[in-house]
Amino acid sequence: MTAVSAPSAGVAEVPPGAVDLSLHGLARLRLLDARPRDVAAVVRQVGPLQVPPEGEPDLVVRFVDRLPAWPGERLLGAREAAFSEDGFVVLRSKHKARARVLVPLHRAGTPGCELVAERGVPAVPLLVPLLNLAVLARGALPLHASAFRTADGVGVVTTGWSKGGKTEALLAFCERGATYVGDEWLYLPGDGTAAGIPEPIRVWDWHLDSLPGYRERLPWSSRARLAVLASGISVARRTPAEPRALSRLADRVAPLLEGQAHVDLDPTTLFSAELGPLSTPVDRVFLVMSADRADVAVAPVDPAEVAARMAASLAFERLDLRGWYLRARYAHPEAAWSNAWLEGGAEERERELLGRFLDGVPAWVVEHPYPVDLTALHDAMAPLCRAAS
Repeated sequence: MTAVSAPSAGVAEVPPGAVDLSLHGLARLRLLDARPRDVAAVVRQVGPLQVPPEGEPDLVVRFVDRLPAWPGERLLGAREAAFSEDGFVVLRSKHKARARVLVPLHRAGTPGCELVAERGVPAVPLLVPLLNLAVLARGALPLHASAFRTADGVGVVTTGWSKGGKTEALLAFCERGATYVGDEWLYLPGDGTAAGIPEPIRVWDWHLDSLPGYRERLPWSSRARLAVLASGISVARRTPAEPRALSRLADRVAPLLEGQAHVDLDPTTLFSAELGPLSTPVDRVFLVMSADRADVAVAPVDPAEVAARMAASLAFERLDLRGWYLRARYAHPEAAWSNAWLEGGAEERERELLGRFLDGVPAWVVEHPYPVDLTALHDAMAPLCRAAS
């Protein structure tokens, strides 16, 4: 598939009041008619990446007071989406909060794709995957990964399947002097570097048990909430086997409480430091994964294997966006349009870029128990993260 050309800066007149955010120049997001609350909601999703508005954006979110229902509007699922011949609307946001956002999925990955959202939405649905598709269309690679730069300047990328240990490695190394670059999503422009965005980091209670220094940096309210949850989990786990009804209730309650035992923190709060350039050379790559073992094991791996595994991982991460695309195709079966990126073009491009960008980079696979002791994880990886003498 041919890459979409980058918009030419300064060609179009910028609407008054526009707010632009830039993913390291790899994609530009423009907010139109956004109030401070709307801007804050977007910044919580992608980080404080505001730049002077100029040129043509890759993705636009226009905010309106109300997005009226169309005559004869139909619904999908339990009020998940609505459609008519005039368009396709997503009806839910973060944590299934009510939303109403017009999403032209047939234009995803093309410059100027414009969403229309009602004001006050807690998070713009599909914003990050749509931005990632815009980055991919511009010829850069969004990678599900974390990155840091060690005290002696070595740039380290950790990647793998969800819950594989990427954030754990980041926390372990940053507690020992490494510089935060990014977590969750990195962007590789193809020049041997990786760039991150300062989005919130999810920290679990067991992370804090492993590295208690982080717990001291939490806001008092977060510490109190985690303490209450820990007490509830402890009580549920100690519930006697009889009576059976109470035991079954405890068995259901404990996992629910454990699933809430986390906080989402801004990197500046978590690391008690101003953020650096959020970019690093890619000097080392670690493919991290949990395994049925008691220790942490590290072994060399062919970068081509990392690329092949991550191609599958990235396709999986896009399943939610593709699911919404298929809803839109169901809503408009008669439409002549389709989206080549979401019909397999994205996977093809990712495989090509992964193979090219990771070729020749020293790589290792890290297997560890879950949950992993963060100190043990650091100690196993650290000898391979030192600068060459």
